[in-house]
Amino acid sequence: MAAWTPQQVGLQDILQTIHDSTDSRNADVQRTITVKLNAFTRVPDYIAYLAYILAGMPHEQERIRTIAGYLLKNNARLILHSSPEVAHFVKSSVLQAFNDPSVMIRNAASQDVVAFLGVLEPRNWPECLQHLVGALDSTNPDQQEAAFNVLEKACEDYPRKLDVDINGTRPLDYMVPKFLILSEHPSSKIRAHAVACLSYFVPITSQSLFAHIDTFIACLFKRASDDDPAVRRHVCQALVLLLASRPEKLMPEMNNVAEYMLYSTKDKNENVALEACEFWLTFAEDPDLSPYLHPLLAKVGPVLLDCMIYGEDDLLWLENDLVDDAEVPDKESDIKPRHYGGKSHGFEREENGGDSSSKARVGAYGEETLDSDEEDEYDMDDDDFADEMSTEWNLRKCAAAALDVLAVRFGQDLLNVLLEPLKEKLWSSDWLHRESGILALGAMAEGCIDAIEPHLPMLIPYLITTLGDPKPLVRSITCWTLGRYASWCTQPMGDDHKNQFFVPTMEGLLRMVLDNNKRVQEAGCSAFATLEEDAGPELAPYLEPVLRNLVFAFEKYQHKNMLILYDAVGTLADAVGRALSNPTYVDILMPPLTKRWSKLKDDDEDLVPLLECLASVTIAMGPAFLPYAGPVFERCNNIVHQALLQYQAYQQNPDLDEPDRSFLVVALDLLSGLTQGLGTTLEPLIAQSQPNLFTLLTVCLKHPQAPVRQSAYALVGDMAMSCFSLLRPHMPGIMHELVLQLDPEPKVEFISACNNAAWSVGEVALRYGRDDPEFQQWVNPLISRLIPILLHPKAPRSLHENAAVSIGRIGLMHPAVVSPHLSEFAQAWCQALYEIRDNEEKDSAFRGFCTLVQSNPAGIAKSILWFCNAVVRWNQPSPELNAMFQQLLSGFKQHDPTGWTSQVSTFPPVIQERLAQRYGV
Repeated sequence: MAAWTPQQVGLQDILQTIHDSTDSRNADVQRTITVKLNAFTRVPDYIAYLAYILAGMPHEQERIRTIAGYLLKNNARLILHSSPEVAHFVKSSVLQAFNDPSVMIRNAASQDVVAFLGVLEPRNWPECLQHLVGALDSTNPDQQEAAFNVLEKACEDYPRKLDVDINGTRPLDYMVPKFLILSEHPSSKIRAHAVACLSYFVPITSQSLFAHIDTFIACLFKRASDDDPAVRRHVCQALVLLLASRPEKLMPEMNNVAEYMLYSTKDKNENVALEACEFWLTFAEDPDLSPYLHPLLAKVGPVLLDCMIYGEDDLLWLENDLVDDAEVPDKESDIKPRHYGGKSHGFEREENGGDSSSKARVGAYGEETLDSDEEDEYDMDDDDFADEMSTEWNLRKCAAAALDVLAVRFGQDLLNVLLEPLKEKLWSSDWLHRESGILALGAMAEGCIDAIEPHLPMLIPYLITTLGDPKPLVRSITCWTLGRYASWCTQPMGDDHKNQFFVPTMEGLLRMVLDNNKRVQEAGCSAFATLEEDAGPELAPYLEPVLRNLVFAFEKYQHKNMLILYDAVGTLADAVGRALSNPTYVDILMPPLTKRWSKLKDDDEDLVPLLECLASVTIAMGPAFLPYAGPVFERCNNIVHQALLQYQAYQQNPDLDEPDRSFLVVALDLLSGLTQGLGTTLEPLIAQSQPNLFTLLTVCLKHPQAPVRQSAYALVGDMAMSCFSLLRPHMPGIMHELVLQLDPEPKVEFISACNNAAWSVGEVALRYGRDDPEFQQWVNPLISRLIPILLHPKAPRSLHENAAVSIGRIGLMHPAVVSPHLSEFAQAWCQALYEIRDNEEKDSAFRGFCTLVQSNPAGIAKSILWFCNAVVRWNQPSPELNAMFQQLLSGFKQHDPTGWTSQVSTFPPVIQERLAQRYGV
């Protein structure tokens, strides 16, 4: 194989570009350099030039060689498409640089080795693995540690790629024993690396490790009292991983392990304490381990409580949050990026208490977290304690998270343990202890609510008083904790409860909304938004003072908190609905929103949360929003048009940055809001739109990004309800896309788009009416997709419900076409809908189902119990639906009295009783 050599012209071009990148801070120059570097990636041997600069130019500046090394790491995947000569040169150069005299070059080369070993996989670069493992025996401590650095990163990043057979041998079969030996090395750095490397093979249950499991556990116990905190930290980490994946290996020694972990949770080194605290979080999260954890509560609870006190490092990070800073402009770095999903309709909306776009809320420590319901039940849990902050995940957060899970697991028993220490903290003269006690009270809210409830008549006034604490951190955490108990404060328990708890909590949080400390503003506004959600229409009598406070905040807030303020206004609109249409309230709220609206350009990121807020406001205000509708509609239509043009340009030229979908998503959502709020009065604006909105909408339905399609299908359904005469001429193109979106095997990332498509089908079917020949052509294609979705065992509940509703509605309009399929889905249909609350959607779906049963009585024969169960769960069916139930049930009985009596006798007693009471059957 011929050796690769650089061409001088190409080498100088790349070298000069790297030099230029270090010489200018001008943004335009940097953009030009970025474009040029991106263009280099299309040069077949680009990575070889970078490897040459890194390893083969010892007289070049170290800084330039190091940059080449980092560029090489970032482009590691290019080696998969390189020629054998280039790949060989790059691999050998990286290993050469790995032994360079310069620490900077060795560090860059180390990152390159990790990257290329991951991309190529050890089976395709065995000589690299041999080189690294061989270097562990080096007498040169620098080479030994450099090799271990790379191995530890590789073990952490891709342990499964190392746990393979290479040419008849398994590298881990000799690596694991070597790591075990090196765990007793005189150098603490080597001991730490060895324990860390071993621990990363626990979660993948590597047989090479578990063949030595007893030796490994003995090694951990031996290193548990190591002088070096880095070693102890990795010991704690390994024990946490063992507890998570192989707890039975620790159970025989659990008393000793627990004592060690309790001791380590109080370690003066916070890194050790944090890893040890993770043990309790992991322990609590596994319900099967509850019997082992319960006896430890009396020791664990107080230790966690003490870990929640702010440490000195925390306070250093939070130094700027300890003063009145409301007039200090935010830095752009303070604003975290937000990702917007699309608007959800149907039962996904009802389950989640709103649409699925992002909401800016405050987590347990006064920092912003994104509360996103995107992807419904497939989504990861939104953990209050895992949000980001200037300080990353730390001991305080971990302890609070562990306490939260312990409260859910043990409730009253945990409170019994913590009641006295919690009282001491809450009434302590030290504000740091008071603050930690309030945090603990909030952390325990979900799991211990039943046990804590008798104490809330005393605790809520205490918290409201604490809102006046001189320390901003105390005020902010009190806001969060009050938010955690908002559902109790807003319970309809009479005027006394309202006057003692709900109104004072509302007033207290509104004061915090206007606090002079930005962190307190953020926490107060977020907690108030939570209160709004829980209070709902109960807030209507207080709308004027609430609105005046929020409007005043528009003048007071800096950039970051403005995002949470938009959320609070939008949530208020969702909560009180049409009560917001009062002309007085419209006059209070719309001027500041209009002022913000007029200041922002179409590409300003701050327009996105404002559009999201307005989508809720337009629905709530309804016809009262009409004076503002024209400019809003026109701007949204234009944003959609421009966003689609940008995406088209990106598809034609992938070198361009992918456009931000957020503008497109929220513009569609606001158009949905206008459609819901204004109904037919919006028709003139839609008819006159340029370019035509329906043309744009049809393109959005084909958009590659699921959140865009999700919002587009929401708009289809809303337009079907509000202005079907305008929508109907465009339905053939829309229905083609809609049928395709109803995937019988719904992928996780498309669930919400599929949900909205399933919902909109039902709305469209109702508007076409009974036996309409145009819609009839789509009935079989729709049913052939909706039934498998309904029957899919892994589809989320909301998708089952929306599919069931649309099947029922289509059946109501076209019973002759749908009823032959009844036996396929009858039981699943009844199961999907029997628990959801009564509303018009459910009513029309059940009327459709009853119509199908009337058309094909045999189709329900095996599912009568499920049907009856669903029937008796209705609280107040409409008169029409009630008559259909009566007719069907009486028909079953009259058709086969003996068989009916025999079948009913097998029903649960509660169903028999309700059938007899309500329908005489």
